Amino acid sequence: MITDRVVLLLVLSVLWPSTALPFTPGNIGNLFGMPDSDGRTLQRSKRGWMWNQFFLLEEYAGNDHQYVGKLHSNMDRGDGNVKYVLTGDGAGSLFLIDEKSGDIHATKRLDREEKAMYSLNAKVLDRRTNLELEPDTEFNIKIHDINDNEPKFAKETYFASVPEMSEVGTSVATVTANDADDETYGNSAKLVYSILQGQPYFSVDSENGTIKTALPGMDREVKENYQVVIQAKDMAGQMGGLSGTTTVSITLSDVNDSPPRFANHSFRVTTVESTEIGGAIGRIKADDPDVGRNAEMEYSIVGGHDTFNIITDQTTQEGVIIIKKALDYESKRDYEFRVEVKNTYLDARFIHGLQFKDYATVKVTVEDVDEPPVFTRNPYIIEVHEDTAAGSFVGVVSARDPDADTKPVKYSIDRHTDLERLFNIDSVNGTITTLKALDREMSKWHNISVVATEINNPRQTTRVPVFIKVLDVNDNAPEFAMSYDTFVCENVKAGQLIQTISAVDTDEPLVGHKFVFSISATNPNFTIADREDNTANILTRRGGFSRREMSMYFLPVVISDNDYPIQSSTSTLIVRVCACDSRGNMQTCNPEVLPFSDGLTTGALVAILLCVVILLMIVVLFAALRRQRKKEPLIISKEDVRDNVVSYNDEGGGEEDTQAFDIGTLTHSDLCWAAEKTPIPPITSRPSPSRSPSRSPSRSPLWNPNSCQLLNCGSVVKWSFHSDVMILFTDRCVGQFGSFSSCH
Repeated sequence: MITDRVVLLLVLSVLWPSTALPFTPGNIGNLFGMPDSDGRTLQRSKRGWMWNQFFLLEEYAGNDHQYVGKLHSNMDRGDGNVKYVLTGDGAGSLFLIDEKSGDIHATKRLDREEKAMYSLNAKVLDRRTNLELEPDTEFNIKIHDINDNEPKFAKETYFASVPEMSEVGTSVATVTANDADDETYGNSAKLVYSILQGQPYFSVDSENGTIKTALPGMDREVKENYQVVIQAKDMAGQMGGLSGTTTVSITLSDVNDSPPRFANHSFRVTTVESTEIGGAIGRIKADDPDVGRNAEMEYSIVGGHDTFNIITDQTTQEGVIIIKKALDYESKRDYEFRVEVKNTYLDARFIHGLQFKDYATVKVTVEDVDEPPVFTRNPYIIEVHEDTAAGSFVGVVSARDPDADTKPVKYSIDRHTDLERLFNIDSVNGTITTLKALDREMSKWHNISVVATEINNPRQTTRVPVFIKVLDVNDNAPEFAMSYDTFVCENVKAGQLIQTISAVDTDEPLVGHKFVFSISATNPNFTIADREDNTANILTRRGGFSRREMSMYFLPVVISDNDYPIQSSTSTLIVRVCACDSRGNMQTCNPEVLPFSDGLTTGALVAILLCVVILLMIVVLFAALRRQRKKEPLIISKEDVRDNVVSYNDEGGGEEDTQAFDIGTLTHSDLCWAAEKTPIPPITSRPSPSRSPSRSPSRSPLWNPNSCQLLNCGSVVKWSFHSDVMILFTDRCVGQFGSFSSCH
């Protein structure tokens, strides 16, 4: 920029040989105010032109510093008093200025792709005072681009796909490259795309890099993948331009353009007759070169089949043949049917002219296996009456060997199902009989298992349940349904209801129970009225009952059923006589009357009373014996012989101790013994301690109540017990005894 006093001169060493200041050709003099060719004095224009932008080529390869331009001020008289200073981007490092001349040089190679423009400030200073002679002037240095960068793709390899059989011109993918050179300057960044590899299948748009199909009918089943190389070249593709390449991997995606086909149109399958229903017996497979859902197939039997079915294994795309109905070698051994296969999903573009299905024939052969016996029925339900005697016929089961080569079968009962061994079976003909009599009231049903076994192959067995129902026979008599607590009031009137009774019967007649109740027609006290609903009312025949006359009545009631043969029983209803109020409410009954259980017979009641009487007699007798053993108190007399009692302080020992005491000193002259009785044997002295303690079995007892009789004994003075010998002392007699026969 030029002020009133300063002229800034820029010289471009490469692009412009003269000053960088704008001027009109031939008018250099106007820089200094000199007259032009017409003799007119020219005046300086004040900043009416632009000089503040300079240009510099990038990537300078010279040995010297690259010259940028020159700054010059009118204040500079060439005497060295003016100093030029440069500040801003890269000043002092990238750009240097000569303080005296104002020449600017670049010290390094500059890369436009790193920085395309630098902003700098120019100053003019007085060297002596360091004061500014001109205001700061800003200018730019723009780096001119050269073609030093090749086009680059973002990826080395791109992946794309296009459906097979696509029409020509179908877009596949677009790949673009970038060039770091200046797009606004020359053709350094103008790119042109071309295909180096991949023809004639694909083409590329030279301007935008869009890849398209170039060949019709590309079949994935023939070739699935293509490697296409795309080139991007700058300088508009002209010679000398730089280029870059990338690879595009293009895969043809599948479409359903191929139908399924059987490689073999006839299949043979073999299976055994014992294969379970739902079991697979074989697989068939069709081929489809498509992939994914386009290769999914469905198998079916043409026209259907009652014995076989076919389903599709979604994993392997095979047809699995399964059994719908049990096979029997003896009934049918060979089967044949036709199988159809077709795609699950169809593409409307390809169904015209192609049949997307195929057919094959399947032949199935059934092989024989050794099968277990088969019962004619399963299960068996048999009925038998409960009164059937042991050994009676119950029913027959039958089984056969289903194989073509029929084998004999034997029968048996699984005893785990007949623990009571109530039944038997004939091993040859399967006839079931009873081993014991059956009772329906104990068990209404018997569930047993019969086993049929091949005689030649015991491993081949079959079980069948046999349910035996025991039919009822009227073999139980009805009886009271419950125990009744019945009473009649003393003030009752004739015809008064005192009890309603009912009955139960464990039998089960076909038409239901019908019970008949009756009592003796001559009963003077009570009558009965059958209500025709298996209940009956007990009524009084008279009034005026009295507890004093009879506190309890035993009323036999006969109950009969209506089945065949008729069963009846007699139950006893006990009726107590009680005192009641005017409204018939019981107040008190005879407390001595015990509540007996219903149904007791008269004989049973008599036996109970007799037992009670005997028990009372035993108690009384025991009490009398206890009182007899209590004696009178001692009587002291002049003839008291208590001083003659010798105490030995010895107990126990048994029979040998009876010889240890000599009571001869106790002999009294007043003893009186019956002359006809045998006198008391003498008592020997006590044996020495060294004598064996064993008993002598031949020794006679000391006292025999039948040998003598104690008479006129007088008063009892004292009892003394030694072992099993009891000595009685009286005032006139002494005796040894175990018991008295009499004492007067």
